[in-house]
Amino acid sequence: MRLLLIAIAAWSALAQTGPEALAISGTVSDVTGAAIPGAEVSINRDGSRARAALTDGSGNFRLTGVAAGRYEVVARRDGFSPVRVPLTIADRSPAPLHITLQLTGVRQEVTVTSTAEEVSTHPADNLDTVTLDRDQLNNLPIYDLDYVAMVSQFLDPGSVATGGVTLVVNGMEQRNIGVTASAIQQVKINQNPYAADFSRPGRGRIEILTKPASQDFHGTFDFLFRDHVFNGRDAFALTKPATQRRIFEGSLLGPLGASKRNSFLISVDRRETDAQSVVFADTLSGSDRRNVPNPQRSTEASAGITHQFSDTHIGLWRGSYFHDSEENHGVGATVLPEAGINTADTEIEAYYNDSYAITPKLVNQMRLILGRELHPTTSGTDAPAIVVPGSFTGGGAQADRNQTEVHGILNDTFSWSHGRHELRWGINVPDVSRRGLIDHTNIGGTYTFSTLADYAAARPFSFIQQTGISSMNFVEVVLGGFVQDEFRLLPNVLVSAGMRYDWQNFFHDNNNVSPRLAVAWAPGKKRKTVLRAGGGIFYDRTGPLAIFDLIRYDGVHLRQVVLTNPTYPATIVPTDPISITRLDPTVHIPYSAQFSAAVERQIAKGTTLTATYWAMRGVSLFRSRDVNAPPPPDYRARPNPEYSVYRQIESSGHLQSDALEVTFRGSVTQRFNGMIQYTLGRTYNDVPGNYATSTRGSGINAFPANNYDLSGEWARADYDQRHRLNFLGTMHGARYVDFGLGLSANTGAPYTETTGRDDYHTGYANARPPGVPRNSLQGPGLLNMDLRWFHNFRFGKKKESPQGTVSVDAFNALNHVNYETYIGNLSSPFFGQAVSAKPPRRIQLALKFEF
Repeated sequence: MRLLLIAIAAWSALAQTGPEALAISGTVSDVTGAAIPGAEVSINRDGSRARAALTDGSGNFRLTGVAAGRYEVVARRDGFSPVRVPLTIADRSPAPLHITLQLTGVRQEVTVTSTAEEVSTHPADNLDTVTLDRDQLNNLPIYDLDYVAMVSQFLDPGSVATGGVTLVVNGMEQRNIGVTASAIQQVKINQNPYAADFSRPGRGRIEILTKPASQDFHGTFDFLFRDHVFNGRDAFALTKPATQRRIFEGSLLGPLGASKRNSFLISVDRRETDAQSVVFADTLSGSDRRNVPNPQRSTEASAGITHQFSDTHIGLWRGSYFHDSEENHGVGATVLPEAGINTADTEIEAYYNDSYAITPKLVNQMRLILGRELHPTTSGTDAPAIVVPGSFTGGGAQADRNQTEVHGILNDTFSWSHGRHELRWGINVPDVSRRGLIDHTNIGGTYTFSTLADYAAARPFSFIQQTGISSMNFVEVVLGGFVQDEFRLLPNVLVSAGMRYDWQNFFHDNNNVSPRLAVAWAPGKKRKTVLRAGGGIFYDRTGPLAIFDLIRYDGVHLRQVVLTNPTYPATIVPTDPISITRLDPTVHIPYSAQFSAAVERQIAKGTTLTATYWAMRGVSLFRSRDVNAPPPPDYRARPNPEYSVYRQIESSGHLQSDALEVTFRGSVTQRFNGMIQYTLGRTYNDVPGNYATSTRGSGINAFPANNYDLSGEWARADYDQRHRLNFLGTMHGARYVDFGLGLSANTGAPYTETTGRDDYHTGYANARPPGVPRNSLQGPGLLNMDLRWFHNFRFGKKKESPQGTVSVDAFNALNHVNYETYIGNLSSPFFGQAVSAKPPRRIQLALKFEF
């Protein structure tokens, strides 16, 4: 196929050259002056594209075979707003052009004029987005340089897939970023929310743009330091936890050798944390309040080479390595030290990106990732696990396992321009993997007691243990395809219409077609207002955990037994019924329908106001149900005595979410620039848990309290917060008066009241009092303010001189106690109370050097 397209391209080039052929040349750079390699530069004539080329490693381009006439030169690159330059050519080649691209989301700060380009009706230029460019990433208080966590507070949890947040790097869905913090150019969410390129809506994905290659040397080095002596006091600690955090991070990019066609990028990150977790539990010996060491170490490194094959062809190779280890993971609140686990995760990936202008109107971009992962987990002790919900979790963690994975990810996208149309189509293969698991979890068993008195009397209400074949593997395949056309219906009206298809093995569901549509209209002559409307269907994925369960608990690999009201200690015998996991025969991939309407208004130079109404309806959401649970009225005996828990994974849940979102961004004064976003929302569902976490007991893994009566499950979603306010801003005052500010103020999320007993004899203590729905209790609100003071100084008088930055960050600067992990268990001594809180004030010192 590609050979045929190359032949067409060659014929097209020969057909358009002649004795009058001239050339258009120039450079493309960003606002800092750094060259942008791989940018697409095309020339349009009479509404049709005539020529196209890609910039080389130095940002240079050259278009030959151009006849005299009037043209429009268009420069584009992923993550940047396109630029259009009118050009008239007479009898000789024009002087070289110098084109500057701005990051998408920055263009909104210029005054909207009557030109079509500045109206920003393009679907990728919606203003109801959160965009952090490199300057903001440098100046805002961002904990541990974790940009993903920073913008995650703006995500809509209902838009997040079962498997977690969708991460898109340079236009491709990936498992991880692949480079360290200083090699990132921009982070954003909700750009082009209804793009057919992606399986999830914009409010459920994070998009990251990494720094482009350069023919000039550029480097960044960061050092961050925190120590407990500067911190506030933890609300649940008797003594301040002794903690220290050290981060060494940097990146280097520039030319490789004498050729201007080659460049490189290297990034490294080393993190050393000596932390302590705070235990706040109640045991037979009384209150247990202590600090437990929780050391963590991580190393991340990547190296890449960019090569310009020709004016129309550029390739990028990159390899990355990541290793992370942690001791006493999970310890804290009611979890005692002996129930902690030790983890050591290793990931290695190889990445290739190929951009090729096949013809002046047709561009292909292919990206491929191959990776290997290793995730061993070991328990601190082999003792059986002891759980008294709402009081303590002790004994052993019973979490020994080793999970491995070899995976591949592929994207192949074509872009074709013709007249008023920009057509995109391609395939996405976000996961082809072989996953393996050696599972020794719960081989010692887990005892669960309703109360401390029951524990003292040796009266557990359940005992769960598993034995059998522990080694298993499976192949997971997830793929999708899309087509999308963006066309200008009128000079001030742009329509984006697309269609997507998604498929996942293990599910015999082959009709997952999702249409997408977005319209933007800029009325009036001045066009300072943009009206947007859009909608689409978005299909979900299970994630690997549910598939592992289908294989582990198939009745052959692992033999899991659930005993209710057992003796203590308990003994499993071969005649005990086993638990199994199956798919509901009618199961299918869930989907959500999302639609929105927005008004965007340029209210002053560099200042915009946006009001957006969002609505989402989740259909056939994943959840689990024990179809062999003891039936009413006495809930005593299981219908099929051959099995204990018969977990059936169903697609029977629902979600309803509505929100009004108001966003103000821009320059409040000459020295202050920022963004404030307020959301008034309401989300109800009948699937316990938060899809954003996809942990045990949530989403696809969640069981209802009563498997025969689901009426009490429809309630506020676990993440439902009626009011959310987020603010990000920077202030540049007089010398030494530079500040960055981040503020979050949210009303509380709900939590559930339970009896703490196994009232339905299923082996789980999730029963609620009669008539009490899920999430009937109200948790506290959150108030958090992060503050950064920074000062930049140059080692020289030129703008290009190396620069240093010294900064001091105060996270939770007000030292406000934000309680979490509220106990709704009526049998717990902590009922209605919190057993943990978010971190107190933490002071961070940082040094940065850039050249």
